[in-house]
Amino acid sequence: MVEETLIKVGGMSCQGCVKNINQLLLAMPGVNSADVSLEAGEAKVTFDPAKIQRLALLEAIEDAGFDAE
Repeated sequence: MVEETLIKVGGMSCQGCVKNINQLLLAMPGVNSADVSLEAGEAKVTFDPAKIQRLALLEAIEDAGFDAE
């Protein structure tokens, strides 16, 4: 089973931020896809809830220095 979640991401200022968050999310076990948008200030993430929880995604983004909700 796959779930999709939309995470509001604050603190992104450039495409480098987008790339960093995208790579960070894709490296996490259970994440199938990540689409981070600087313009929208959000990340659309498809993941397997049996392998990773949404909260872990938020924490990873926050640990990287960005706001996530």
